[in-house]
Amino acid sequence: MKAVIAGAVFALLTGTVASAQDGTTAPVAGAVTLVQAGHLLDRPGQSPRGASTVVIRDGKVEAVQDGFVGTDAFPGATIVDLRDRFVLPGLIDSHVHLATDRAGEARVLRDVTENLPAQAYEAAENARKTLMAGFTTVRNLGDTGGVTLALRDATAEHRIAGPRIVDAGMSISTTSGHMDDRLGLNDDLREHTDHDNVCDDTASCREAVRLQIGRGADVIKIATTGGVNSRIGAGLGAQMFEDEARALIETAHLYGKKVAVHAHGADGIDMALRLGADSIEHGTILGEDTIPLFLRSGAYYVPTLSTVNGYRARLAADPNAYPPAVLPKILWRISITGRSLEAAYPAGVRIAFGTDAGVSLHGRNADEFELMVEHGMTPMAAIQAATVNAADLLGLSTEVGSLEPGKRADLIAVEGDPLTDVTVLKSVGFVMRDGRIYRHDEGQ
Repeated sequence: MKAVIAGAVFALLTGTVASAQDGTTAPVAGAVTLVQAGHLLDRPGQSPRGASTVVIRDGKVEAVQDGFVGTDAFPGATIVDLRDRFVLPGLIDSHVHLATDRAGEARVLRDVTENLPAQAYEAAENARKTLMAGFTTVRNLGDTGGVTLALRDATAEHRIAGPRIVDAGMSISTTSGHMDDRLGLNDDLREHTDHDNVCDDTASCREAVRLQIGRGADVIKIATTGGVNSRIGAGLGAQMFEDEARALIETAHLYGKKVAVHAHGADGIDMALRLGADSIEHGTILGEDTIPLFLRSGAYYVPTLSTVNGYRARLAADPNAYPPAVLPKILWRISITGRSLEAAYPAGVRIAFGTDAGVSLHGRNADEFELMVEHGMTPMAAIQAATVNAADLLGLSTEVGSLEPGKRADLIAVEGDPLTDVTVLKSVGFVMRDGRIYRHDEGQ
């Protein structure tokens, strides 16, 4: 640790770093940082390396070399001493909701009592928690009033601390579907609640997609089925006709946007896969045709297992945290979670890591790893899901997901070996994004 502090002081004195708006120290153009790792998983899916050095210049990986390379090879370089740590690429969460940590009745109360600036501060804090937990990239699947679209731009420029964000704008469903924010409100509030993200025929569904693209959405999120947290007792089967789903997916693809599909029931999952969905979120019930459809389409499955942790925590704190129309669905979800992954993973379905943080708690994203392993994945496969697979799903494979020359210098470090004990990923002590150190715990 002393070597790291000395390196940082040297860098400040010699001008190899500059202060940044987010409080980090930003490397000066051309300056080199040498990250010395005791063990390095530079390419998840391949065997880890022993003692290694990641050479970083201008926020990107320039080279990965065996052994501990020092300033003899790179005069004036800053050395980051992680020789007692296991280093791996920054993690990617493919399904988060940064705008809030609140759910159930608390979420409804927030929506009608807090203004957008307050929600923006909450989103910024959740982004910080997520980054400090080692997740350097996320896909945010549901915006509120432009809050996370603006947050995306702020974190991209390192104006505030947070992960790289791929944002969906507002999620889309049919009227009284999972994304209709008017559900559960009285008639006066319903009349004044925005709902241009709902549609009921092919024309309005095409328009709903185009509205989100016009707002700057990177990806389109739709719901073909009911949702666990929807304040309506309409079940979890399909709640969208095929022509509506086709219009949504075709329009998104026309504009070059991938489509993430919230779906619990097999009827809504299968319909989305037949129509070309890029990922299925939750996927709680698989039918006999579902896995073959996944394999033919190449779509990713994002299991979001750790939602159950959020449900359990809130119910333990308050048995009345959820309204009567929601609670039975939550208890069902807790009872069945993991079964689809147990069937999909050994069958060869592509898995991408996603937590649904916001339903589960922000900053606790790595809890998902333990559940993925509990339900049949190896630690390496779970890490692949949160790095190379998630990068592919998000369309960022040329930038993140592994530590290779030319890619962004996003990396984390932990004590212990995550390939034998994946729970060590719950205690990330070092976080770097774009070559900037955001976290470095002493003695950790």
